[in-house]
Amino acid sequence: MLQITSVRKPFTTPRLAHEAVTTLGRAEAMGLLPEGQRIETLDLPVLQKVVGHIRRAGIARTLSLALLDDLTQQASHLERLLEQLNMALEESPAPEYEWNRVVNVVGIEPLARLLGISASSVRRYKAAARTTPDDVAARLHFLALVVGDLGGAYNDMGIRQWFDRKRGQLGGRTPADLLSGDWKPSAPDPARVRELARALTASPAT
Repeated sequence: MLQITSVRKPFTTPRLAHEAVTTLGRAEAMGLLPEGQRIETLDLPVLQKVVGHIRRAGIARTLSLALLDDLTQQASHLERLLEQLNMALEESPAPEYEWNRVVNVVGIEPLARLLGISASSVRRYKAAARTTPDDVAARLHFLALVVGDLGGAYNDMGIRQWFDRKRGQLGGRTPADLLSGDWKPSAPDPARVRELARALTASPAT
């Protein structure tokens, strides 16, 4: 769905392009992109459409890109808006959208293991047969964000394999080793996993 092959103004500066690609990557990983739409061009109309879908999911409802008519003068303002949007995506679990996307990438059995729940529970939550508990929703959202970070460097198979590869940065353990049991996204070990994933998409301007 997301494969950028061309970039148009105002996204021709490294920092602004990074913020925009981060938005698109997180929206895709959270299942918030328009269904069936393939995004190959990064421009303002595409981003406005994506923001519309994000807002309809109840995230960043007060944010609007509609007033950005003078792209040259408003680039710095757009950068701040995207920073706010990316923070809102970071802080907004959306299990009703995230289950399908994360299951499609990671798989039911591996995802159940990463979440510390049974595969049958994954199926029930995914089908909305049961409400996703807050702690499971928080872990699912964490994994969606990790998937979004990894999406710029790996295809779906590569993302699945990433969780089970030993990493020197993790003391020779795998990311899956650090995401076991009743873990919390804010705990030190999961934070190390997220930092490792985010390093793949670090802004070239920082």
